[in-house]
Amino acid sequence: MRFNIRMSGLGGQGMVTAANILGSAAVKDGKRSIVIPFFGAEKRLAPTESYVRISTEEVYEKGEVTYPNVIMVFHKEVITKGKCYTMPFYEGLQQDGLLIINNSDELPLSEQDTQSLNERNAKIFYVPASQIALDVAGTELATNMAMLGALVGVTDIVTFDSLEKAIAERFGKEKFVASATTAALDDVLKRKYAKAQELVEKNMEAIRVASESVKGS
Repeated sequence: MRFNIRMSGLGGQGMVTAANILGSAAVKDGKRSIVIPFFGAEKRLAPTESYVRISTEEVYEKGEVTYPNVIMVFHKEVITKGKCYTMPFYEGLQQDGLLIINNSDELPLSEQDTQSLNERNAKIFYVPASQIALDVAGTELATNMAMLGALVGVTDIVTFDSLEKAIAERFGKEKFVASATTAALDDVLKRKYAKAQELVEKNMEAIRVASESVKGS
């Protein structure tokens, strides 16, 4: 199966990091992947999107994922306040597509949105990713990892083993720089833990807890 994923949220939530870790994990699982970040002004709480294409075959398309079959919403204000580059937030979602939303409870959707999602036979999964990150990893900066866990729980898109290797690689000795803001957030996250291995273990724990939280939903 091919996955065309759109991650939508606010600056500072680690969507660029999450997309790169997911793409790296897919490659480690023997799949093909292309990752594209998209953001305007580099500041916290500005709309941000990342696009990930994953397939068992070669992937040639680049740029924005216009017709995703998975949309991940990292912050409820993407929905409640329209803080999103793509409006409505589910624009382009394919038939039988998946919505994974970071929130403890269901969000009120307009009648029009509900009807449109029903017509697409969209499946909606809510996961308290920020709370899981805080409770399990000790920081909301791990929200992006909890969201990846929810994605794995719903789709089995990559293995836990490949995710762990990708996280260890990302936060290893070499600094990965997608942007100045991303590099700064990586450094903040590293300082939360005494050792790199603790960072990997705590983030993997958040991933596993989030994965279990959406199974059977």
